[in-house]
Amino acid sequence: MGGCLALLALVAFASVALGAKPLPVDEVWRALTAPTGTDADAVVRELRVPRTLLGLLAGAALGVAGAVMQALTRNPLADPGLLGVNAGAAAAVVSAISFLSVTSLSQLVWWAMAGAAVVALLVHALGGGRRATPVRLALAGTAATAALHGYVNGVQLLDTAALDRMRFWTVGSLASATTDVVVQILPFLTAGFLLTAAVARPLNALALGEDSARSLGANLNRTRLLSLLVVTLLCGAATAACGPIVFVGLMVPHLVRAVTGPDLRWSLPYCAVLAPVLLLGSDVLGRLVARPSELQVGIVTALIGGPLFIHLVRRARRTVTL
Repeated sequence: MGGCLALLALVAFASVALGAKPLPVDEVWRALTAPTGTDADAVVRELRVPRTLLGLLAGAALGVAGAVMQALTRNPLADPGLLGVNAGAAAAVVSAISFLSVTSLSQLVWWAMAGAAVVALLVHALGGGRRATPVRLALAGTAATAALHGYVNGVQLLDTAALDRMRFWTVGSLASATTDVVVQILPFLTAGFLLTAAVARPLNALALGEDSARSLGANLNRTRLLSLLVVTLLCGAATAACGPIVFVGLMVPHLVRAVTGPDLRWSLPYCAVLAPVLLLGSDVLGRLVARPSELQVGIVTALIGGPLFIHLVRRARRTVTL
């Protein structure tokens, strides 16, 4: 864990120091510790620091949500978007833009959170409510996601202004980060992380099977509902601020389990540290390879995660065949 934290600190400093505008390291350090009002100070403190903070929070949220999602569905290929959270946030954002002419990112964050919460509750109800099972939740989430994606595409085709405003958000980016956005999502993330600590032990019991979990004293309905709430809070807040960033919640739990094993009491803290490393590292890479412009972080994580996902599917298929 000490090594992981050191790596996170290194990547976070790289996120502040590197970007489309080259800045000497000593100038970056001076801007952080003793600002004098120069242009470099404005770039570092007003643009890169909020961007780095958002990357740290969103990365931790996506990594932890992915681990909880995979434990809840007992599916190692599950992604936080499986419950329709990303699609619900996107549907709410495109509705606010097209029908209410909302343009402020600080307002869109609240719309996205509301859409994510409504769709998560709908998926839980469609999945059977108290009788929900991992398979029912996955099927309900897939159906809701498909329907909402069709709605979002339809609205964008009919409203070119909504299409232009949504294009940047749907790719997934940290470029529009501000201190206000970070402050607005912080309460949701804090609540999500606190609830995660409460569901770690019963989710460990659920991994042994429903009968074994009941014999160990786990309340299955409460565990599923709280886990659903955790994924909604964490993934919904991250999606609201950054757009739908894929594969972070899928890749990091796999890498972490190879080190810690399946015990969520160990894997969740590692996911919270290593997921921001992946997200911020991808963001820095996207800024460097496309100077003076930048490649959005959602594109970079998709390019990295696509081949890994194919590898995981092929490995799972070989395991089933054997």
